[in-house]
Amino acid sequence: MIISADFSSPNFEDRRNKKKPYILLLHYTGMKSADLAMTRLCEPASKVSSHYVIGEGGKIFQLVDESKRAFHAGISYWRGEEDINSVSIGIEIVNPGHEFGYREFPQSQMDAVADLCADIIKRHKIKPEFVLGHSDVAVKRKIDPGELFDWPFLAGKGIGLYPSAQHGAQNRMVADVQKMLAAFGYKIEITGKNDEQTQDVVTAFQRHYAPKQLGSGLNPITVGALVDICGQCKINSSPFGGGANA
Repeated sequence: MIISADFSSPNFEDRRNKKKPYILLLHYTGMKSADLAMTRLCEPASKVSSHYVIGEGGKIFQLVDESKRAFHAGISYWRGEEDINSVSIGIEIVNPGHEFGYREFPQSQMDAVADLCADIIKRHKIKPEFVLGHSDVAVKRKIDPGELFDWPFLAGKGIGLYPSAQHGAQNRMVADVQKMLAAFGYKIEITGKNDEQTQDVVTAFQRHYAPKQLGSGLNPITVGALVDICGQCKINSSPFGGGANA
C-alpha cells in the first residue's frame, strides 16, 4: 500500500485530554471534484481536514498525522462521546455526494479503502462496531458516505459490522428499539414513541446497515437487522417491553 504525502493540511491540533483514537470514521468528500475537495481540506481558512483522502482511482493521500486531531466530524456523538475528532481517524473518500451526482464507489477505490482501514484497525486495535460513517455520529446533519457505499464488502474483510443475509424480520416495542439503538451508540432518548428523533436515528441506521429499507420507516426488517448487529457486538437485544409496537 502506497500512501502519498503530496498534500498536507494545516487544520489540526493535539488530541484533547490525551485521548487515543478508537473510532474509524468514513466520509465522502461531497464536492464537484477531487481537486476542489483537496483544496478545501488543505486551506487554512476552511478549518476542516481529515487524516486521509482516497481518490476514485484508489490513490491514498495522508493530510494529517494520525497522532493529531483532524477536523472532520463536527458536532457528533457516539456512545457518550461528543468529541469524536479526538477519538477518531477520519478518511474522506472522493465522491460528489448527493448534492452533485452521487454515484457508486469504484472497486479500485473500495479496495484502497479496505487496505487502509485494515492497516489502521490493526495498529490502533479498533473494534468492528467502531468503524462508522459520518451519518452514524451526526444523525440528520450528515448523510455520508451514504447508502451506495459498499459496507458489506468491508464487513466481508473483517472491517466493521453488517447484518447477516439470514437476519430475518423482528417485531419489537418502540422502546426496545430505542434502547438497542442507544446501546449500540446512537444518540437517542428512550420515549417509547416513534417520534421524530427515533425516525431520524432509524434512517441513519438504515443508511449504513439496511440501505434497501432506507426511507421506509421503522419496520420489522430494519429491526431484524438491528437485532443482528447488536448480537454481533454482544449487546443485549432481548425484549425489554413497554411503549408502542414498532
